[in-house]
Amino acid sequence: MIIHPLITTTDELAALCDRLATSDFICVDTEFMRENTYWPLLCLVQVGNQEEAAAIDPLAEGIDLSPLLELLTENEDVLKVFHAGGQDVEIIFNLTGKTPHPIFDTQIATMAISQSEQIGYANLVESWLGKVIDKGARFTDWSRRPLTERQIEYAIGDVTDLAEIFPRILKKLIKTGRGSWLNAEMEKLADPDHYRNDYSQVWKKVRAPSRNAQVLGRLKALAAWREMEAQDKNIPRGRIMRDETLADLAGHPPKKQADLAKVRGLSQAWRENDIGKRLMRVLEEAEPLPKSEMPDKPKRGAPLGKEGALVADLLKLLLKIRCRDIDIASRLLTRSDELEALASGSRDLPILEGWRYEVFGKEALDLVEGKLAFAVENGRLKMSHIDDVKAEASGITEAEGADAETEKE
Repeated sequence: MIIHPLITTTDELAALCDRLATSDFICVDTEFMRENTYWPLLCLVQVGNQEEAAAIDPLAEGIDLSPLLELLTENEDVLKVFHAGGQDVEIIFNLTGKTPHPIFDTQIATMAISQSEQIGYANLVESWLGKVIDKGARFTDWSRRPLTERQIEYAIGDVTDLAEIFPRILKKLIKTGRGSWLNAEMEKLADPDHYRNDYSQVWKKVRAPSRNAQVLGRLKALAAWREMEAQDKNIPRGRIMRDETLADLAGHPPKKQADLAKVRGLSQAWRENDIGKRLMRVLEEAEPLPKSEMPDKPKRGAPLGKEGALVADLLKLLLKIRCRDIDIASRLLTRSDELEALASGSRDLPILEGWRYEVFGKEALDLVEGKLAFAVENGRLKMSHIDDVKAEASGITEAEGADAETEKE
């Protein structure tokens, strides 16, 4: 494989992208910093296929990333391969308003062919290539220039190794016939709506202090205001105000600005500075949350109770057995709260639809409805349908009866 020197000019980048545009797939990774900013600062982009790879310096003076961004978001003929690519996709969306497509995430794919739950990249490389990654450069400041050779070598390794691993994962997916299981997961990763920052919706990410319309109206207004303040200053939203403080202000709004000095989590200066004035204006102008926007009450079946809790535990045991038998990560199939909902009587659940129903949901439903039992055979826990157990027992009884008749004769 050809490893190019660090790309710092638009011409070099355009030439690389022209060649990569003819590939079946390219592997992509980014290095960024976001500890002190609202928007993640893109510091390095690594791309490559099975023939060549390069690191691109987006901080280089005069470089235009358009050739790369067009390759990632406009070229539908090239599959873009990431590992745990959510934050990488977010950065690309922030730059373009679009997401890479078509897309493939090896972390998600690994869950369909092994019991590994959200496997880290270093473990993925060690598992598939038997290679231990030097993590020494992992926590360096990627925004500092010049980058060291060690940093660049570490960064490029993320795509060169992935270019070797991806075809192997794909081959196993094809062999097991589980590729279709991942379609919805990959489309979800590439859904632009997942990365849009809608001011009117950010309040839903804050734990609501109550279901009171006035409180929720203030929470909605405060959350949108905090988002705009953080973006304007390009600092993390938590530097403006933590979620707990936001919820406290929504539930117990101060009567005057001077009272902000008494609010836990706010600086004393807020009682007389401009940001405090803006905050008070938001609280004064906040409207009660319209009925159409009120959050739905959590869907629940009948209360679990002691017996229901036992059924939920049996479902979790069934999940472990099923994941072991077919070698799949439980996270890809379902979650504990979904199993508890099934045990309590709910039926409008993802595990009762599509491939999840065929792989696990049908047996889970059979267990809840008393059609499935656990048994131990040769020291191994397994599942059996009640009808099969009865039929087997009946067959034994009939055989014993036939033997008895033979003895009489």
